Amino acid sequence: MTEEQTSKTMTRRGAVGAVATGAVVGVAAGLAGGLAIGTPASPPPPPALPAGTRRFVGKVVLITGGTSGIGRAAALAFASEGAKVAFCGRRQNLGHEVEHEIRATGGEAMYVRADVLIEGDVAGFVDATVRRYGRLDVAFNNAGMTIERPVHEYSAAEWDAVIHTNLRGVFFAMKHEIPAMLATGGGNIVVTSSSNAIATRERRSAYSASKRGLIGLVQAAALDYASQGIRVNALVPGTTDTNLVRGGAGMEHVPDAIWRVAANEWAKSHVPGLGRLATPAEIAQFALVLASDAHPYMTGAALVIDGGKTAHAG
Repeated sequence: MTEEQTSKTMTRRGAVGAVATGAVVGVAAGLAGGLAIGTPASPPPPPALPAGTRRFVGKVVLITGGTSGIGRAAALAFASEGAKVAFCGRRQNLGHEVEHEIRATGGEAMYVRADVLIEGDVAGFVDATVRRYGRLDVAFNNAGMTIERPVHEYSAAEWDAVIHTNLRGVFFAMKHEIPAMLATGGGNIVVTSSSNAIATRERRSAYSASKRGLIGLVQAAALDYASQGIRVNALVPGTTDTNLVRGGAGMEHVPDAIWRVAANEWAKSHVPGLGRLATPAEIAQFALVLASDAHPYMTGAALVIDGGKTAHAG
C-alpha cells in the first residue's frame, strides 16, 4: 500500500485513541438542524508550572511524531524548558512551522523528515540528532496511527500498517536510540501508548493490540537496561483534542464553536469523570514529567492520564 493510498484510509496521530466519529458527526447534524445541545465546557487553563521551570537545560530530546498534536505540544514544552529538541514527522510544512516557532522564542530545535515505518529513516534521524547535538538524553516515541474496522474486514496491509507504525516503529526507534544513550551513560525513554490498551471499543482491534503490545515492550526494555542507566516508561493518554481527531470526526472545516459543542457532547458519554477531552498540552506536560530526572526509581511503568475514562466500571 502506497503512502497516497494509505492516507485515504488511515489517520496518523501524535498518539491519541480513535474517536467514535459517528457520535460527533451526529451531534453536528443535530446542531445544523437546530437541536439544542447545551453549552460546551470551557477549555481548561494550560498546565501550571512554577515560574522559570527548566528541567531540561543541557538535555537533548528526540521526538517521533512531533509535527502536530501531542508531539508538537511536547516539542514546544521541552524547548521552553531548555532542551535541544530534534523531532521528526512526514509533513515537512508542519515540521518547519514547529521548528520556526521554537526558534522564534529562543529555543533550539531541528526538524528531520522521517517515517517510522522505514528503519533507515529512523536510524538516520537518530544519527542526525547525535551529530548535531553530540548526545541523546531523552526520547519521546510518540508517532502512531489507527484504522478502524471489524476484525474480519481488515486487509493484511491495513493491519500491518497499524501494527508496524505503532509497535514496530517504536522498536525501530528504541533500537537506534538506546546505543546513543548507552554511549553517554544512560537516558530516559517515554513511549505513547493509549487508554485503548486498557479498555477499548469495537472496531479498534489493530490499534488496541498495538498499544497493548507497547506496554509489554516498555516493561521488557526497562528490565533490559535498568542496570545501564536507561529508564523506559509508557504514557497512557485518553482521547485528546487534536486537529487529527477533529479531522477523523469529519469536522475539520466546521466552525470551532460547533466542534467544541460536538466534542463536549461526545466526551459526556465517553469520558466518565472529567467529561471532556484532554488538551495536547496536558498530555505533553505529563510526558515531560516521565522524561525528567525527578523520579529516578520509576521504570517499566504505564501511567494513565485519561480524565477517568478507564475508571468507569460499567
